[in-house]
Amino acid sequence: METLLSKIGGETAVASLVTRFYDLMETRPEAYEIHRLHFRGHGLAHTRAEQLDFMIGFLGGRQYYREKHGHMDLREIHAHVPIRQKDAQVWLETWEMALDECGFTGVDVDRLKTTVTRVANRLVNDVHDWRTETS
Repeated sequence: METLLSKIGGETAVASLVTRFYDLMETRPEAYEIHRLHFRGHGLAHTRAEQLDFMIGFLGGRQYYREKHGHMDLREIHAHVPIRQKDAQVWLETWEMALDECGFTGVDVDRLKTTVTRVANRLVNDVHDWRTETS
């Protein structure tokens, strides 16, 4: 069975996409609040690697993330992170910019965008927003 991963160019293409996505996250002023969340976690280098592992499995490839962590439950992964609707929107805008800039188009990519939008909106929560606190 052909996977979305193979349809869009395999692991190398997804690595380029994730790299571009995080490059945009680090440079877009609109994404600063989301980018700043990673300073409370393991940092962006860790996040880039985990995102790549997750996306490869999510797109039908090897389940690197699941092999390391035992699951791919996004709500559990993000349970401690305050995610506002605005954050989800900025994340999605940045994701779409990265898709476009990397040349990902077509019906399969449109379906992926729909799925990722649905997932991002499900991650919006009411976790205490510690972004405004000083450390």
